[in-house]
Amino acid sequence: MANTSSRTLRLLSLLQTHRYWSGEELADRLEVSVRTLRRDVDRLRDLGYPVQADRGVGGGYQLAPGASLPPLVLDDEEAVAIAVGLHAAAHGSLTGIAEASVRVLAKVIQVMPGRLRHRVEAVRSATVAPTWGAPASTDPETLVVLAQACRDGERVSFAYRTADGRAGTRRVDPAQLVQIGRSWYVVGYDLDRGAWRSFRLDRLQHPERTGKRFAPRQVPGGDAAAFVEAGRRRAGQHKITAELAADADSVRKIIGEWADATPVDDHRCRVELSADSLEWAACALGLAGAEILSCDSTELLAVLRNWSDRFAAVPAYQPAGN
Repeated sequence: MANTSSRTLRLLSLLQTHRYWSGEELADRLEVSVRTLRRDVDRLRDLGYPVQADRGVGGGYQLAPGASLPPLVLDDEEAVAIAVGLHAAAHGSLTGIAEASVRVLAKVIQVMPGRLRHRVEAVRSATVAPTWGAPASTDPETLVVLAQACRDGERVSFAYRTADGRAGTRRVDPAQLVQIGRSWYVVGYDLDRGAWRSFRLDRLQHPERTGKRFAPRQVPGGDAAAFVEAGRRRAGQHKITAELAADADSVRKIIGEWADATPVDDHRCRVELSADSLEWAACALGLAGAEILSCDSTELLAVLRNWSDRFAAVPAYQPAGN
């Protein structure tokens, strides 16, 4: 007969199949008496698992929804499925879900046996996702290492390549992971530069936890996502100011992730953005869906006029044979 602890876990695993079990059937599965089964059920209730019981002939047990989420017991296939699903969700675009997926993935990977990690990696590496609109390439293991370091307040080191191609090594006290658009960032205090920085994970390689703990610091402004946004707007090669025939609130709802919009009056706003690509800046202004009244970048104006000429010259579609 299994010891009490392992038997209780086995009982929990059976109940988590969500089927209704008769008392005799459960007792037979666990190779115990019905009386011992009742004691094991009481232990689960003491741990917060809401086990419903029907007494008498034909009575049995079933796990019911509770007021809080107790620990789950997973078999190997379920653990692999969760890890693979979390890898996919971590690269999704639903606000909040991707970040939560990284936190859960860090917990799952930490306790997962090596044999299951290999299975997860085999499934993940054999799966191809669509490339259109895909997020910036980010190694899930990098996400996991940094998520654990943020959680535990542990210093990390990693190789990093800046937007202009400069490479080096950074020592950072990480505070939080942030997903903006389709890119991941880690916000932390850069020890070598003595300042807060945000680092894009697709430019980061070989992150290592150093084992050194640090006292928590407050992210400037108290909002890690806002800190990353501000850095993104400063970092681009091209600084552009344009005036649009639309109110600022409407423009912010569409392109506020990439640009600052401030009102000129009720029907006009000034848009300031920073971009590495003039074509990307043209797309952002075009997405705003408003007339562009002015633009201070002669280079961007040339791109916009070139696009306008090319689009205007597109002939109507003529089916073959007509």
